[in-house]
This record gives sequence, structure tokens and C-alpha cells, in this order.
Amino acid sequence: MKAPPNFVFILADDLGYADLGCYGGRPAAGGGPASCSPALDRLAREGLRFTQGYANSSVCSPTRFALMTGRWQHRLRGGADEPIRSTARGDASLGLPPAHPTLPSLLRDAGYATALTGKWHLGYPPHFGPRKSGYQEFWGALSGGMDYFSHRDTAGNHDLYENETEIHAKGYLTDLISDRAVAFVERKRKEPFLLSVHYNAPHWPWLTREDEAESKRISKIFHFDGGSVATYRTMIRQMDEGIGRILAALKKMKLGKNTLVVFTSDNGGERFSDTWPLVGKKMDLLEGGIRVPYIVRWPAQVKAGGVTGQQAITMDWVATFLDAAGVKPHADYPLDGRSLLKVLQNPKQTFARELYWKMLFRDQKALRSGDWKYFSVEGNEFLYNLGQDERERANWAKREPKRLESLRAKYQAWDDALPKHPDAAYSVPASKADLATPAS
Repeated sequence: MKAPPNFVFILADDLGYADLGCYGGRPAAGGGPASCSPALDRLAREGLRFTQGYANSSVCSPTRFALMTGRWQHRLRGGADEPIRSTARGDASLGLPPAHPTLPSLLRDAGYATALTGKWHLGYPPHFGPRKSGYQEFWGALSGGMDYFSHRDTAGNHDLYENETEIHAKGYLTDLISDRAVAFVERKRKEPFLLSVHYNAPHWPWLTREDEAESKRISKIFHFDGGSVATYRTMIRQMDEGIGRILAALKKMKLGKNTLVVFTSDNGGERFSDTWPLVGKKMDLLEGGIRVPYIVRWPAQVKAGGVTGQQAITMDWVATFLDAAGVKPHADYPLDGRSLLKVLQNPKQTFARELYWKMLFRDQKALRSGDWKYFSVEGNEFLYNLGQDERERANWAKREPKRLESLRAKYQAWDDALPKHPDAAYSVPASKADLATPAS
């Protein structure tokens, strides 16, 4: 009998589609390294890279609902807010209900050790929390955006926890998350494991390991403006260094062959990101706001150096991990995502499907069906052929009215089948200090 695989799921925050070298990222200025992501570039060479991977949302916490449940985030009240703000502490409705089965709870019940290091962003105690939703261990932050050195969220709350206990740790948050992930891998255990490593990099405030003095300056006014492309790329490189250490720990513990490692981002890129050739960024349902890097390595099952055009979405990883582990989803909570296991084993064995998105922000709707994409923003409708026009420049709506009508009808049928949350809200910035930044 084959040993069940281990899982390491690494999630970046606000990373652009083309920020990594293996996705054509920008060369560094001044004669620096050509790529800010050598560890992830190596991971891609050793595994499989998706060119049509998507996030469930173009903002933070909705995607995380889908990642945990394997279902459309809109099925849950908390998943409908864009996103959950730090001011929601104590709110009993904005969070992931503990009774809902999750990827970690299903794997835990099947004998897996489960741990989350990094960002949670799925609701606050006493009603919600990582250990209420399947993780046996938690070390990290409960909120969305936070300072990398003071570890305070946008409301000024200190936000660093080990399980349910608030802790104070000195250091750069990206490094602290990496440290904890490495320690988990190096701890000897008999059971297989799921390790979720959810970085907040390269989310604002744009601070590198060397910017502690800048952190102290902005903490006084709590204004996350500034930054630069160079700072942003350095943040990616420092996250990449941590990922390299996690991969080295897997090798050291002789776990690399039968560990399925996945790297992706929770949504598209932000102010300093690179999304070429795509247009749009975070908060948009244009391609740059929802298409993200997907890198997979699993030497026992996945051949090195592969590329696939399979269209996939965040919630598919729940179905994929359960399939790989031989664990069935909960019968009362059928998955909306689809297993990618056969694609991992044979990248040419792709399947057709339709992917949907909706956002309150600017009343956006989108559906991808094959090469075609239906997109609506503020009531204006567009039809794009992504196979010919990834930059979404040519609107075929008037030339293909029947196709437009068909896709619109499919979108409406999908939307009609989902629960409605009339009180859901796009999180408008709460203060003048927030106006320069996205609301997460």
C-alpha cells in the first residue's frame, strides 16, 4: 500500500501573474539578478506550471473561503464581503463557520497532522479561528493587511498568535512565517501532514527585511503609501528565500518525493506588480485581477518541466488534495471545485469547464468558457476571445450577439443558484489613512 502524500500549500498575497521569473517576470535594474524568485523558478523546473490558473476572487478573504471549503465562496455569508476588515473583530457572521467541513478538517479526520503558519483572514475569535476549522496548530495573524515589524493590523491591533494565545515575536513577518514552517517540517512525526504556509507578502505596506526604520515611521501615522518596484521585488525575493528553506527542509527530512507542494496567490497583482501580458489588477475581474501563478511539484507523481493550459481555480485544490489522499468530501457539502489529479499526472489530459466570478466592487461579473470570456462591469457588457486576445482589447459583443446572450444566460443561472446575502459589502476604506491602499 502506497504511503499517503504530504501536502504543503504556499499562498502569496497580491502577487501578480508575471512577478516570478518562471512567468516572465521583469529583470532587475542595475545589473541585479534576472529573477527575484530563484527557488520558485527551480520548483517550476522540477514540477508543473499552469498558464491558466485563477483565483476565486480578485480580493483576499473570499478566495480563502474557497480554498478552505472547496466551494464557491458566495455560499457563505463571510465569503461575500470584499474582504473582511480588521474592524470586524467580534462579528458573529463574518467568518468561516466551524461546523462547515474544510480541507484541514477532512484531512485531520483522516489521520493527517494539520498546521497553518501565516495569514488566516477568515473571521475572528470567539466565533471563528483556524483551530475551529481543522488546523491542529496555528501560528500567525488573524487579519488581512498588517505591518511586517510591529505586527499590527490596519485598526492598530497587535495581531500575532500561537494557537489562541497572543504572542510577541521580534522580526520581519515573512521570515517568522518561514521559520515556523521549516520547524514544522523538521519535527519528526509518523502521520502524513498538511502544512498551509500563507504569507502576507508582497501585500502592502511595502517593506523589506531592511526597512524596520520605515516601519516605525509609518506606524506613527499608519499610512501605507510609498513603496517602489524595487522594494516590491525584494519582498518577493525574501519570501522566495523562505520558500527555498521550506523545500530544503523537505529534502533534509527525506520527504520531498512524496510531498505535493503547491504555490499560488490569493488574487491578482497590486500597485507594483507585473501582470504582463494581462490587463487589470487586484479588485478587477479582468485577467490581471484573477489569473495567478500555479506551480506544483510532486516527484512521486508529477514529471519535471511540465506546462499545462488546464483552466483551474483555487477551490480545485481541495478536491485535488482529497483525491490524492483518498479522502472523500463530506456528503452534505458537495464540492464545487474539481480534482486536478489526472492533469498533474498527465498535463495533456485536460478537461473543459466553466469558471465564474462576481464582485460587488463596480458591480462586476465574469464567466470563462473555453477561450471565451463574458465580462460585465457597471452594467457594460464585453465579450473577449482570450485565445486570440489575452489583453482583452477587442470586444466581440456586437459581432457575436448569440454567444453573448448564451454566456449571459449561463452566468445568470449560476448566480441564481447561489444564496443571496443582501447585507454583503465591498469594504470601503474606513479612514483617510486607508485611502491610498486597497481595503484588505
